[in-house]
Amino acid sequence: MTSDTAVPSARKAELLELAYAYAIQHGRTDLSLRPMAAAIGSSPRVLLYLFGSKDGLIRALLARSRADELRLISELRQVSVPAGGPAEAGERIWAWLAAEAHRPLLRLWLDGYSRSVSEPDGPWAGFGAATVHDWLAILAGLQPRRHAESPAGAAERTLLLAVLRGGLLDLLATGETTRVGAAIRYQLTVLRTGSAVGPPSSVVASRDELLPPG
Repeated sequence: MTSDTAVPSARKAELLELAYAYAIQHGRTDLSLRPMAAAIGSSPRVLLYLFGSKDGLIRALLARSRADELRLISELRQVSVPAGGPAEAGERIWAWLAAEAHRPLLRLWLDGYSRSVSEPDGPWAGFGAATVHDWLAILAGLQPRRHAESPAGAAERTLLLAVLRGGLLDLLATGETTRVGAAIRYQLTVLRTGSAVGPPSSVVASRDELLPPG
């Protein structure tokens, strides 16, 4: 690699990290180039040169966001959960999703996910489907092999992912961690025990906790 190509490549990587931090702070992937460029010490012209187009920059930001998600999945793959299986994995995943520090990243994920659905031919194309299959793969790895390969196993992990994703959407909209967390823990108890009768009192939040703030 020559120095002529190394410098732009290094600058591109540096600006991508700065743009990613900016996108996380603003919770959007569809950003105006001028204010972003000013905030990260660059210019729209330089960003367009390095990333080819605004769509190219958006795709790079989505890929960077997915890399963070895949890092979490990689960490989960290294954790053995033989007793609890997918239900215990769901608890670990929910603890990460519910952490206040991860809200900006998850808002960025939500923006890319929703746009990949509403604008399937845009730069967001395929982002939502890719993240779904990423998570289904890790959940399949936590199931017994024969069960994972069965229709029942596929349905089980699809349900778990739907519960976690639905809870996340609710949490991002309301910020009501206690109420949403109680619902998630209840569903995970159902998944673990195979029974929906009489949820443990430790799982259900009190009436006061369920009320919206204010």
